Amino acid sequence: QGQLVESGGGLVQPGGSLRLSCAASGFTVEYYIMSWYRQTPGKEREFVASILPHGVIYYADSVKGRFAISRDGVKNIVDLQMENLKPEETAVYTCKARHPRTDTTYWGKGTLVAVSS
Repeated sequence: QGQLVESGGGLVQPGGSLRLSCAASGFTVEYYIMSWYRQTPGKEREFVASILPHGVIYYADSVKGRFAISRDGVKNIVDLQMENLKPEETAVYTCKARHPRTDTTYWGKGTLVAVSS
């Protein structure tokens, strides 16, 4: 059974940076579509970024140029580097893994990012 554990969340000032990490166990991240989502209370979960097994990367329009998703096959982790954060990006950021053929899906429990002065 696979597991995902996020870390790196915290309080950051507007315009600041933060790096989130998603550690996987029980499966290999290189074979899965690895994604980051975020959600604030009362709102729908929002897609942030994905990295596919062959390395193609997708970003939500709202984070293009500021966020960067990366994968480390040796450490079996996926990171999300976030720059120039905005207060409206305060949310719980959650990691997701989905196998493109079997559709096996894992979700982490999330890490809170608070952007405030």
